Order: sequence, then C-alpha cells, then structure tokens
Amino acid sequence: MKMIIDTDAGVDDSQAIILALTHPDVDVLAITTLTGNVHIDMVNPNVLTILEILDCDVPVYPGIDRPLVQEWEDAAEFHGGDGMGNFKDRPPLTRALEDEHAVHALLRLSREYPGELTLVALGPLTNLAAAIRIDPDFPARIKKFVFMGGTIAAQGNTPIVTAEYNIYTDPEAAFITLDAFEESTMLSWETTVAHGFNWEQFDHLCSIDTVNGRFYKAISARNAKRVREALGRPAYLLPDPLAMAITLQPELIRQSSKHYVTVELNGALTRGQTVIDYMGISGKAPNCHVIQALDTVGVYQMFVRALS
Repeated sequence: MKMIIDTDAGVDDSQAIILALTHPDVDVLAITTLTGNVHIDMVNPNVLTILEILDCDVPVYPGIDRPLVQEWEDAAEFHGGDGMGNFKDRPPLTRALEDEHAVHALLRLSREYPGELTLVALGPLTNLAAAIRIDPDFPARIKKFVFMGGTIAAQGNTPIVTAEYNIYTDPEAAFITLDAFEESTMLSWETTVAHGFNWEQFDHLCSIDTVNGRFYKAISARNAKRVREALGRPAYLLPDPLAMAITLQPELIRQSSKHYVTVELNGALTRGQTVIDYMGISGKAPNCHVIQALDTVGVYQMFVRALS
C-alpha cells in the first residue's frame, strides 16, 4: 500500500502514524501537515519527532496554516500545548521539512502514482480542498480516501454541538473535498466513542517497555488521565487510530453503509455538521462509506504489534 498521511499531529494522530510506520505492508510516501489540533508551527516538529523516535525516513511537506475562511480554534485543552501531550523527552531533530508545499506535493505525487495512492486525512481537510481547487482531477487519481471526521448522529464534540472538531475547524474545506471525491470512507466521532480501548487494554499498552511503547505512554498519559478521571469515561478514545486501522486492515470493519454525505455551511446551530442522506431523498449518488462498527480487539492487537 502506497500511503500519504495528511495530519495536524495531535496525540491520536501520532498514535495513528505509529500504526502506519510500523506496518510491514505499507510504504508511507509522504506526510503532509496543516494547522488543526495545534498550529502548524508545532505540528511540523511533532511529525519530525515521531520519525526520529521510530527511526523512519519519510518526506514531510508543510501545508496550510489556517482554515480557508473562518478563524482557527485549537484543541490544546485535549492535546496539550505542544499537541503531543506536552511530551518532554524530545530527541534532537536530525530530519528536516521538505521545501515543497504540501498542496503541491499532493498534486505531484498523485500524478506520479495515479490510481495507486491511499490518502488518509487525520485533521481538517484544508490541504485537500486547496489541491482540488488547483486541480479538479486530483481526487480521480487517488485510489482510496479515508478521513477521520464528522458525525453520523449529530452528536459532536465542539461548541456547535452537532459537529465534530476536524470538520468544524474548516467546514468549507470539508464541503469542497466531499463534493469532489466520488468515493470516500468516513470514521466518525460517534464511531470513535463506541469503540475505545478499555482501561485494562490501555494500561497494558502503556506497560510495553520498548522505544515505541514508552513513546506511546508518554504522549497518551495526559489525555488519558482527563478521559478516565475528569470525564469518567469507561474507555480510552481512538479517533485517528481507528481511521488508520480500517485503512491498514479493512477486514476490521464490521458494519458500514454508503450514503451521500455533505457539510452544512450556514446553520447557526449546525455549521460544520456532516449531513448524511440515509434515506436517499436527495437523489444524489452515494459518495461515502460510513463506518458504524469495527473490531476493536483487532485494533488493539495492531497496537500491541506496533509497540512491541
């Protein structure tokens, strides 16, 4: 699998990137970055830090530093001020960013590998929307597009209570992207909430005494404490890792359905909500595989292998 990862490099992005970089059957050709969970000025060193710790060489292309239209709101409350759980043991960086802009890199690579690329978007869809506006044929050259984002039952995690953070952060970009891709796969917030690791599983992963295991524990500890103690949730949440897992191993999907999906741009109470035509009323062709259930045990086993 030839993969490009588009990321705003928060904690769960970092966990998802670990899954991809340690998978034996995946060639990560590029990582493109953008502002989302934290500003791109922090995202970029986060990605380079992951590559240093895992000792992987992947070109990193810096992308767009703000949403297309609206003001940016960070998610540092959940991800820490650095986006990676306030990770203290950062190694010196021996790797550097590429000079080419992320949007140009996406277009170039799609032309070099037409019909071969799997594109996994872990943050807002700003880079992808810009690529589409420059070259409307970009989506047609992508083999598979998977994104973490949106809601499937209007149960969000943002001030717009029906919207999920990645889509909420740049609704215009999400609208442009979903409108342009004839086929995509969506891992929603509600699916995330329903498919976490129980705390015994999480604690076991944190006990794996390897370079990867210690890194996982260090970046996860802060938000795990918040989810477990302050929020009292029964499981550790895995938004981006779930999206990556079903990309790496589609057989982990237990239930999905294909529908027309778009994004609300104007609603005072619903801007940034993903709107799903479950009943086919719009008459528009289904464009999105909506994931409802997956094998969490299989995802856990992927992490055990990745960290061990």
